[in-house]
Amino acid sequence: MQVAIALFDRLTALDAVGPYEVLQRIPELDIVFVGKEVGEVRTENGFLGMTVDAKYEDVPTPDVVVVPGGIGSRVAAKDDDVLSWILTAHETSLFTTSVCTGALILGATGLLDGLTATTHWSAYDTLAKSGATPIDTRVVEHLDKRIITAAGVSSGIDMALRLVEILFDATAAQAAQLMIEYDPMPPFDTGSIAKATPEVLERVDQYAAERD
Repeated sequence: MQVAIALFDRLTALDAVGPYEVLQRIPELDIVFVGKEVGEVRTENGFLGMTVDAKYEDVPTPDVVVVPGGIGSRVAAKDDDVLSWILTAHETSLFTTSVCTGALILGATGLLDGLTATTHWSAYDTLAKSGATPIDTRVVEHLDKRIITAAGVSSGIDMALRLVEILFDATAAQAAQLMIEYDPMPPFDTGSIAKATPEVLERVDQYAAERD
């Protein structure tokens, strides 16, 4: 069973690597990183390079599609090559998924029209403009439509674990969880905007402005 993870310039690394670390633990799954051109793309701050192993046209019918987000998702959401590949792949995929602002790319294809979906909390308004209804949920499933969206960055791990459960069984998902020792006990409880203080939000705005 083939899983295609899309890569593009200025993506968020964990959006792609989080699901990868879960899914690559399952022997029945083969992972391929796809993009417009074979070679390196750089993550959003340029510090990290990731390698595209196959062009979109070389992987037309993956069983699972994973679309990450990041600053570059805004450009990718306007790229006809990216959108065309997703639409073509979705015709035969078992599931088409997104992490973080990868939902903006799915939204641009029209696949989220009329559906609830999630993304990074800072992009709810943008997602709504694509025809989706944003909701503050870590993973949103539309199994009848073969669509799953995950919220910001780390939620891609949760999405991938759920995907393993759907494709195989709960034991497989729990085995993958144990293999990556995913047992979060964060030192701070500020993982959602509802829990953030004004001081934290101000710092987020500062860091985001400097990164852009």
